[in-house]
Amino acid sequence: MSETFNTPATVDPRLLEVLVCPVTRGRLDYDRAAGELISRGAKLAFPIRDGVPIMLPEEARPLD
Repeated sequence: MSETFNTPATVDPRLLEVLVCPVTRGRLDYDRAAGELISRGAKLAFPIRDGVPIMLPEEARPLD
């Protein structure tokens, strides 16, 4: 794994290419400031903890 992936403030771009929303199977956007992956289709924000995306719908934050 790359050094970048282990840094909580960043996510490996290769990982973002393959990850999809577990609810809609749609594209995810990376919100660097919030440290979240955003699913606009599901209106959910999935947290990133210690550089690892938590892709469980029950852990996601609803978007307004």
